[in-house]
Amino acid sequence: IRTQDMEDVGDNRHTTFFEMLGDWSLDGFDKAEQLKFSFDFLTKELGLDPNKIYVTCFIGDEEHGIPRDTEAAEVWQKLFEGAGVEAKIVEMGSAKHGDERGILPGERIFFYDDKENWWSRNGGIATTPKGDPCGPDSEFFYDFGESAHDPSFGKAHPASDSGRFIEIGNKVFMQYRRLENGEFEALEKGKIDQGDGLSRLAAATLDTPDIFKTDLYTPIIARLEEMSGKNYDSNAASMRVIADHLTGATWLASQNLAPSNKEQGYIMRRLMRRAIRFAFDLGIEQNFLEEIIPVILDIYAADYPHITTMRDTVIATLAKEEKAFRQTLRKGLKEFERLVDDCHSNNSQCHSEPLHCHSELVSESNGKNDEILNQVQDDKLKANKLTGNEIFTLYDTYGFPVELSVEEAFKRNIPVSENWRTEFDQLMQKQREMSQTAAKGTFKGGLGGQTWQHRRYHTATHLLQSALRKIFGSDLRQHGSNITEERLRFDFNLDHKMTEDEIKRAEDLVNGWIEQDLPIWWQEYPTETALEMGAIGPFGERYADKVRVYQMGEGDKMASLEICGGPHCEHTGQLAETGDLDNSTDAPQNKPIDQKTDFSKLEKPAKFKIIKEESSSAGIRRIKAVLK
Repeated sequence: IRTQDMEDVGDNRHTTFFEMLGDWSLDGFDKAEQLKFSFDFLTKELGLDPNKIYVTCFIGDEEHGIPRDTEAAEVWQKLFEGAGVEAKIVEMGSAKHGDERGILPGERIFFYDDKENWWSRNGGIATTPKGDPCGPDSEFFYDFGESAHDPSFGKAHPASDSGRFIEIGNKVFMQYRRLENGEFEALEKGKIDQGDGLSRLAAATLDTPDIFKTDLYTPIIARLEEMSGKNYDSNAASMRVIADHLTGATWLASQNLAPSNKEQGYIMRRLMRRAIRFAFDLGIEQNFLEEIIPVILDIYAADYPHITTMRDTVIATLAKEEKAFRQTLRKGLKEFERLVDDCHSNNSQCHSEPLHCHSELVSESNGKNDEILNQVQDDKLKANKLTGNEIFTLYDTYGFPVELSVEEAFKRNIPVSENWRTEFDQLMQKQREMSQTAAKGTFKGGLGGQTWQHRRYHTATHLLQSALRKIFGSDLRQHGSNITEERLRFDFNLDHKMTEDEIKRAEDLVNGWIEQDLPIWWQEYPTETALEMGAIGPFGERYADKVRVYQMGEGDKMASLEICGGPHCEHTGQLAETGDLDNSTDAPQNKPIDQKTDFSKLEKPAKFKIIKEESSSAGIRRIKAVLK
């Protein structure tokens, strides 16, 4: 789910949710072989016309000592020529230059700068983090023809957003590492990371530039047409937003997540609220998710069986949020009315105040009386609402569409600040940054770092989940966690506030396992085997072919068995040790170690203590706990 694309959804190709097809070559690679794999897949397996495929390569960067990727360009040229397609190589440079220049007949392979054809965690060459692997990439585009081109973007070329050329996949050649001094060194054995967008490949196969006309979305669109009585071609933007956003929200719900104001739950809530707002454009003002979500679930049921098992939970979770949001939306309308009332009050003052405050000017100006009054009134109007701050509050807090705020203000003769768009965009940018980092660390077990203290609290989190499942049953699941060096935070599904007795039982179970000083170790298993063993995982049942399973204790003393990436302590007694053991390693692989904690030498063994239990969102509780 790409939250940074949320505001772009509505055109024919952007989505927040998408399925990625990809593979890795981890132990070196043959660039010619890898590019041939991609070319054969596109032209032979999918049957795409090679005359409609265009590719890009990295132009090089002399300042940082990175050569142009001539090898990739020449390989592509041979592949095209082998298919009987002329493939001239062009040094395009920047995307801006491409907007001005366009492409000429016979041109098919384009060199672009690092803004288009360089991969690192932070984008360009200069912003590549020190110590990170990185490298040039080669992207493949499908040409949907001149009729798909939007000339407002300039002339058509592969790196343009004009709609004619749409990227359908790429290969990242991780050939370099950035050193601490800022320079780049070549890796002895590089890696390749390939990624293709399923929906875009499907669109290319159908030769339609609109990914929403593929089987991934057409059932949803058809249901929206039926419910609204409106057709897709005249209401494409709204239907695209609804189809994409509700698909993303459905998948998040299938992972046992619930809408909230933090982390993935916050992203989920934003997706749903935008979808519901756009439904208003179609005239759908009643609750409609219980009719749409089953359509989405049916699309994925055959390929993702766990979707079927989560069906009732997903529908119930999303329908509940929809009902709550419609109440929120009504509050937004009331808030707008309040702003209207304030504005009208201020405007009435504008009609009386000038005569009083500027009577001296009026008496002296005579013929300029009307001009002065008009100027003063204009100034007063500009000084009094509707600003970007208020429009953003209506949008973000109450789900009130921006266009509706501006349109309503116009209808009611309420002035809007000249800078409202700038103010709104600045606040929206902060919002986007929040979304992009909302889930930071959660797919590493919620760890905020890798220190010894992080490891202790990560281990304690696993014990806490086991304790809660013993108390409340095996349906209890993790819904998020966050671990610092000072405490752990754990979210889980529960329909009531924990009693003092339940809190104490959880503490006693965890402290009992700590005192037993259980061994901790991990092994890799085929996913099916791990699940059959009873191993649980925090993000649903979708994993790689093999997974790492951490075990704490064994036999009748087994406290935890979880699918996790680590790291953990070596034995549970270490949770009682308050010293800083930065030299300690992760729990060993395959078998436990003999080392134990000597509790007799601990002046005051640390105890697990729940310091707070509260609601995180509807049906989700949150625990904060410490080891002291």
